Amino acid sequence: MTTDDIAKIAATFEAFDNGTLQNVKGFCAAVSTAEIAKQDYILTPGRYVGIEDQEDDGEPFGEKMTRLTGELSELFKRSRELEEEIRKKLGAIGYDIG
Repeated sequence: MTTDDIAKIAATFEAFDNGTLQNVKGFCAAVSTAEIAKQDYILTPGRYVGIEDQEDDGEPFGEKMTRLTGELSELFKRSRELEEEIRKKLGAIGYDIG
């Protein structure tokens, strides 16, 4: 964590401790035990904090998914190539990892 991250967390804790915490979507929330009870005492942060609003980048969802899954496919291919290269190099020095 950066110094700024630590300062942000410390300031958030201090605000909570002082009773002045403002909920920040995607970062922090202070909820009552009654609200936690309504959630069956499940403490998953997303139930209370939520997800930070994302700016629309204008790329249609279908196009974005096609692009991203194509990129992921290429990354998987590269991963397999690197794995094979590592196996060969280890084998060359007497280590077989199966």
